[in-house]
Amino acid sequence: MTKNFASAADLDEKQVSFEKLGEGLYAYTAEGDPNTGIIIGDDGVMVIDTQATPTMAQDVIRRIREVTDLPIKYVLMSHYHAVRVMGASAYKPEQIIASKPTYDLIVERGEHDFKSEVGRFPRLFNDVESVPGLTWPSMVFEGKMTIFMGKRRVEIIHAGRGHTAGDTIAWLPDDGVLFSGDLVEFGATPYTGDAHLEDWPQTLNVLRELKPQKLVPGRGAALMTPELCEQAIAETQDFLESMYGAVKKGRAEGKELGQIYKDAYAALKPKFGDWVIFDHCLPFDVTRAFDEAGGLDHPRIWTAERDVEMWKALEEVE
Repeated sequence: MTKNFASAADLDEKQVSFEKLGEGLYAYTAEGDPNTGIIIGDDGVMVIDTQATPTMAQDVIRRIREVTDLPIKYVLMSHYHAVRVMGASAYKPEQIIASKPTYDLIVERGEHDFKSEVGRFPRLFNDVESVPGLTWPSMVFEGKMTIFMGKRRVEIIHAGRGHTAGDTIAWLPDDGVLFSGDLVEFGATPYTGDAHLEDWPQTLNVLRELKPQKLVPGRGAALMTPELCEQAIAETQDFLESMYGAVKKGRAEGKELGQIYKDAYAALKPKFGDWVIFDHCLPFDVTRAFDEAGGLDHPRIWTAERDVEMWKALEEVE
């Protein structure tokens, strides 16, 4: 007997919220599903993460059109995971922006990741046949770039390795609003299957030093006060350090991955078990933590086949 694979059993539609963060700034959220950010400038719109398919993106576009007729000029990938970026074609943007490490990840593992995530998230990949192919950036930057959307200044920053090697944030210094991608979660379990766990807590400190007044996490509700922004950053760090610490301890004690997973699950469940996708994420999280604690800096590629093999190995109930 095994648990349902990943999010295969999560088939109920979620309640969508479209919240205004400030003038021309919105968060599209849905009860712990992947979030999309919207920035409206003087001459166009930027969409941060696109939903998983062009069909799913249509609801975001409908809501954008309720507040502006300006063209959608930019799509920004906060990082590369298929569930975040495969809806990009629906927006018909002038530019698709990504960090250089994100581009490199698409080259290396884009096709594998797409097939893997379709298997993990059947509901989010509604009408997957509408995806025309991988989402490729047309504009690739290193470090930091600034886009002026008329008078609106958007700083696009590769803040450091964390959730992936290429995590990118959108920071509006004049508004105090931060779009963090999956570097920060709120009430949702961080996915660390492609992560750099030694680096991620320090990358979160880079975000903390910006002192955001409002923050749109990768999953979870939009955060409307500085106190909630700090809470989300601190809770994300707490999960990462607790999970990775448990795995490193087990590895130092010479335990096998299966036992380390059972121990980590038991240790983390009381505090974090109510977070969205906890049961989905933890097998992937612990597997990557086990690799990194053993010295493997570059995450192994997840394929649909590897996903299922890992799940069966860790989730079998004796």
